[in-house]
Amino acid sequence: MKIPQNGGDERTSTKIALTSLSAMAAETTTFPLDLTKTRLQLHGKPHSSAMGVAAEIVRRQGLLGLYNGLSPAILRHLFYTPLRIVSYEHFRSLIPHSDGGSSLSLSSKALLGGLSGVLAQVVASPADLVKVRMQADGRMVSQGLRPRYSGPFDALNKIVRSEGFGGLWKGVFPNVQRAFLVNMGELACYDHTKHFIVRNWISEDNIYAHTLASVMSGLSATTLSCPADVVKTRMMNQAVRKDEKVLYKSSYDCLVKTVKVEGIRALWKGFFPTWARLGPWQFVFWVSYEKLRHIAGLSSF
Repeated sequence: MKIPQNGGDERTSTKIALTSLSAMAAETTTFPLDLTKTRLQLHGKPHSSAMGVAAEIVRRQGLLGLYNGLSPAILRHLFYTPLRIVSYEHFRSLIPHSDGGSSLSLSSKALLGGLSGVLAQVVASPADLVKVRMQADGRMVSQGLRPRYSGPFDALNKIVRSEGFGGLWKGVFPNVQRAFLVNMGELACYDHTKHFIVRNWISEDNIYAHTLASVMSGLSATTLSCPADVVKTRMMNQAVRKDEKVLYKSSYDCLVKTVKVEGIRALWKGFFPTWARLGPWQFVFWVSYEKLRHIAGLSSF
């Protein structure tokens, strides 16, 4: 069985809309796990656990505290996910093939996925910065401190005023590194796994194939990207003025200091909540996206 080839008449605007809807559903469903992961990565205690961090959030802020920072997360995915998914599919279509992409090598798909992620992350980095800052704010509130920002637009305004316009792209280098790795693992693995499943008659191109492919891609993406994600989170959380001293001078400095103080395992801090989130996130996203594409009359991804 061959997965239908993408036709040139499939509208990019339709794909962008369907990708945005699927991403919003996935982000809303799994956001508490992302918040737990971020708080865990910001913890300097070497023996912090995901369950302990989540329980502390609920105890201090209630269940709604698990959704602190959801609005900038949704805003980010309105830029990030459509751009990376549609770009990957476009790049894939530029390489000559006759079977919807299944003949492309895994290394080729990995490169296309990484490049798509880099492009999308550069555009979405300000929204990602705001998301991380607001998630960290929730931790400050739980400690009885006053939050830095009242909302996403207030955060954008204050960051520009105190750190300059370029401050919106603070942490962009580790951010781009992470985006390359996570999309290299996620998009390439999902694409390759699904084609393998369908081509070898393990399953038809349905929810079973989509589920298995999404779980595999989530594991691959998490393993590759977790160290860069830890560095990215810590770099982006540095909210200081231009004349103040920073804890980390660069992503490399952050990497070295993290390993020196907390050990090599600290680079995979938040691995379980990251994977626990990526698995369900990709399940909700890919199942929704593939179904919406089918309803809209578009070919399978």
